[in-house]
Amino acid sequence: MKILCKGWLIAALFLSANSFAQQQPVNMQYAVSMENAADHLYHVELTNKTPGKTLDFKMCAWTPGYYQLIDFAAAVQNFKVTDSKGANLKWQKASENTWRVYHNSPGAVKISYDVKATVPFVGNIYLDETRGYITPGGLFMYLDNELRHPVTIKMQPYSKWNAMVATGLDTVAGKYHLYKADNFDVLYDSPFLMGELEVLPPFTVKNKPHNFIGYKLPEFDRQAFMDDLKKIVVTGSNIIGEIPYTHYTFLSIGAGGGGIEHLNSSSLSFSGGEGFNSPEAKKRLYNFIAHEYFHHYNVKRIRPVELGPFDYSKENHTNMLWVSEGFTVYYEYMITRRAGLMTGEDMLKDFEENIKNYENKPGHFYQSATQASYNTWNDGPNGRVNEDINKTISYYDKGPVLGLMLDFNIRHATQNKKTLDDVMRLLYYKYYKKLNRGFTEKEFRAECEKMAGTPMPEVFEYASTVKPPDYPKYFAYGGLRIDTNATVTYNSWAGINYRQRRDTLMIGTVEPNSPAWDKGIRGGTKILTVEGQPATQKLLDHALEAKNTGDALTLTIQKGTEKRDVTIILGSKKEKTFKISPLPNPDPLQAAIYKSWIGSL
Repeated sequence: MKILCKGWLIAALFLSANSFAQQQPVNMQYAVSMENAADHLYHVELTNKTPGKTLDFKMCAWTPGYYQLIDFAAAVQNFKVTDSKGANLKWQKASENTWRVYHNSPGAVKISYDVKATVPFVGNIYLDETRGYITPGGLFMYLDNELRHPVTIKMQPYSKWNAMVATGLDTVAGKYHLYKADNFDVLYDSPFLMGELEVLPPFTVKNKPHNFIGYKLPEFDRQAFMDDLKKIVVTGSNIIGEIPYTHYTFLSIGAGGGGIEHLNSSSLSFSGGEGFNSPEAKKRLYNFIAHEYFHHYNVKRIRPVELGPFDYSKENHTNMLWVSEGFTVYYEYMITRRAGLMTGEDMLKDFEENIKNYENKPGHFYQSATQASYNTWNDGPNGRVNEDINKTISYYDKGPVLGLMLDFNIRHATQNKKTLDDVMRLLYYKYYKKLNRGFTEKEFRAECEKMAGTPMPEVFEYASTVKPPDYPKYFAYGGLRIDTNATVTYNSWAGINYRQRRDTLMIGTVEPNSPAWDKGIRGGTKILTVEGQPATQKLLDHALEAKNTGDALTLTIQKGTEKRDVTIILGSKKEKTFKISPLPNPDPLQAAIYKSWIGSL
């Protein structure tokens, strides 16, 4: 069934069902309009009642869920400030992201500014004549001493759209399009989506409403998709045992890459149709959605102590993203498997890919999972780029495998009476619900070992060092075997990763200790000729396919202004497949763990 966006009133009422009246004084009140949508400009008006002769209004340096610095301040234009009577006030740029206002008279300060919104990305803001997507950290300035206080936002959608506003925030009782957040942590974790939207048939789980609202969704079976989405929510929430939000909204912001989790919503780069083109694409889509959904537990509520309350002016480092992100990858597989949306064989293949991505790249010799977590602000979540990529790993690959090994270790030590699920529930109820805080590294390890009833130094050493994991040992706990033998995967291996950029063939990265590396070739190098012919990707592909180990490959390359001819003697490359399969003759405990973990293939 297709519900067109003219049904916005029903959706708006649905999303506002949990409206509440203002109970605390609100010092910062925002009003957002977007009539200059064609120029990608949001207009923000801020009424501030915070006392003080000098007020430092700041733009965020990052946004929760995306562990990279973003120059939001650079998009701010036309900053103006007056007192309550309209008289101009003195201000200056105190830093790149700070506007210092001097206020010597009583009453409110009124600020207005525009923000250019040209980046169609889940971690940024975007506006054109068809849609508006707001990551609040990219739009709303803050004061340090107001971060833990309530705030209101009046949203005025572009006049050519319907009036629907999709967000996880609640409205103020009796006030249309007026939203309230209990503090800036909630505000910055509550994106807005407006424009040419469609509301899919909603569902409830544990009496909590769930909506999926999308921008320009193409043709696909809406009801079947929502039925599967409900399975993901039911399965994910059953792991913890309760749903902590009053409503949840999936925001489909259009084509692109990535998703970001929030307390009671998620932003998804999703355009629908391509996700259903094949069983493999559908499985990837459901894993992606399950990942972002389970994050409302793991990282938003079950979280390292460093991840909230936040400092929005700088990086917020933690060593624990291998748990917050990596374990969420583990649980995306578990959720889609338990929900019946992928097979056990599919799940084993996903773990194989994670292990291969980690083991077959040289970064695993240099960087631990804890280091990758801490350094993600510099490296990026999937490691560095160019040549430095060879010295980093992704916690998205090592993290889920560590989660699997920890789960099997706990199951083995407790005769399959306890699992990683029990640890996650304990962390939720003890630290989030009871103590109202995150956990430390020491506390996380202590809770895992207490649940297992035994120390588990080896698993945690695998997380904090580059010690090679003993995969066969831990997989055997779960009734699985894993092939760690190396086989030849390339007989004409040069060690270069290349691609065509318009009319130029470029080397992106070079694998350390490869034939090309030994010839002094590095990333960022142009390939001008292949065997004397003008270089193209197709020509180089064919040249390598026609050669064998020991053959010569002659290239003309250019790095900067230096050109040179180079002859590479091709080698052979061995890689491990890490094929995972059930043990042929498991003992009773292994068989029991396997059956309870995977179900049936």
